[in-house]
Amino acid sequence: MPKRTGKLKVGIIGSGGIAQGVHLPGWQRLKGDGVEVVAVCDINKSVAQEAARKFDVPKVYTDYRQMLREQQLDIVDVCTPNAFHKGPTVAALQAGAHVIVEKPMAMTVAECKAMNAAAKSARRKLMVAQNARFETSSQAMRKFVDSGGLGEVYYARASALRRRGIPGWGVFTNKALQGGGPMIDIGVHILDLTLWLMGFPEPAYVSGVTYTKIGTRKGVGGMGDWDPKTYTVEDLASGLVRMKNGASILIEASFALNVPQDEFRTMVCGTKGGLCSSPLTFIEENYDNILNATPQFLGQVQSHAEELRCFVEAIRKDLPSPVPGEQALITQKILTGIYESAEKGREVRIG
Repeated sequence: MPKRTGKLKVGIIGSGGIAQGVHLPGWQRLKGDGVEVVAVCDINKSVAQEAARKFDVPKVYTDYRQMLREQQLDIVDVCTPNAFHKGPTVAALQAGAHVIVEKPMAMTVAECKAMNAAAKSARRKLMVAQNARFETSSQAMRKFVDSGGLGEVYYARASALRRRGIPGWGVFTNKALQGGGPMIDIGVHILDLTLWLMGFPEPAYVSGVTYTKIGTRKGVGGMGDWDPKTYTVEDLASGLVRMKNGASILIEASFALNVPQDEFRTMVCGTKGGLCSSPLTFIEENYDNILNATPQFLGQVQSHAEELRCFVEAIRKDLPSPVPGEQALITQKILTGIYESAEKGREVRIG
C-alpha cells in the first residue's frame, strides 16, 4: 500500500455522544496536520446537524451509503451503537476508506470475522478504538513488558467496577442494541489492555457468570435516568479465562455493585516480575527481595486524540494498524464466551 502524504478526508458515521464528546475534538486537533472531517452522518438528522454546526463540518447525511458514494473519503470513523458497527465498517472498507470503529468491534464473532475479511480484501487498515492503550501509563507498562521485566506471563486480574455507574442515556441498558452491559461496555477496555500486555494469547476456555440485581430497581442511583422496566443488561459480569498457553485471566465488570469504591485496573504477573496499572506499579525480583517501583514524569495525553493520531500515522507511513481487528476478534471471542457460559451455567470452549 503506498504511503499517504496529502490531505486526508474523514467521514463520521454516528454523530452522537461519543463522536461529539471525544472523536470530533480529536480530529480537530489533527486539522493542522492535513486531516479534515468533511462529512458527518447520523440517522437522526438533527444530531448530525448539531455535530456539523459544533465542529464546522460542511456536509451532513442521514444515509451512510449516500455519504460513501458522494464523498471520496480516506478515513471513516464509525461511532454507531454496537449493533450497527459491521454494516458501515464493511461498506466503508469496500468504498476504499480506512476505518476506525468504536469498541467493542461488533456484536458477534462472525461479524468481527466479516469486518476483518473486508479489510483484507480491500487492502485497507481497520482499527478498533481501544483508547486505554494510548494512556501514558499504558505505554509505560508496555515498555516494561517489552524489556522482559515480567518474564513468562501466566496470570492476570482485570477489573472495571463501578459502584453506581449505570449510564442512563443512549442504548447502554438495551441488550438488543448494545450486546450486553458492563462487560461489553467497560470490561472490553480493561480486557483489551490486559491481553495487549500479555501478548494476546489465544483463549481456550471460559467460565462466566452474570447478575442483574440492581438496575431493575428504582432509586438505586446511577449516572443518569433509565427505566428499570426496560433494563435488559447485566449489572455485573465476571469470568475466568484459560489460555492455550496455560495462562489465565480473571475479569470482572460492573455498572452497579455494592463495593467500597470504583476500580479500573489490571494486574499482570510473570515469573520475573509483575505490574499493576492503578496505582501504577512495577514489581521486580532483585537483591534477593521483591521491589515495587513507581514510574515518574510520564506526562499526559488525551487518549482518544492519541489513538486517532496513531491511526493517521499508520496510514501515512503504511504501518500496521495500532489496534488490529485480529486482536479485537480475540477479545470478542472472550466476551461472547463469558455471556454464553453464564447462560449455559458451565464452562465453554472458545473456538
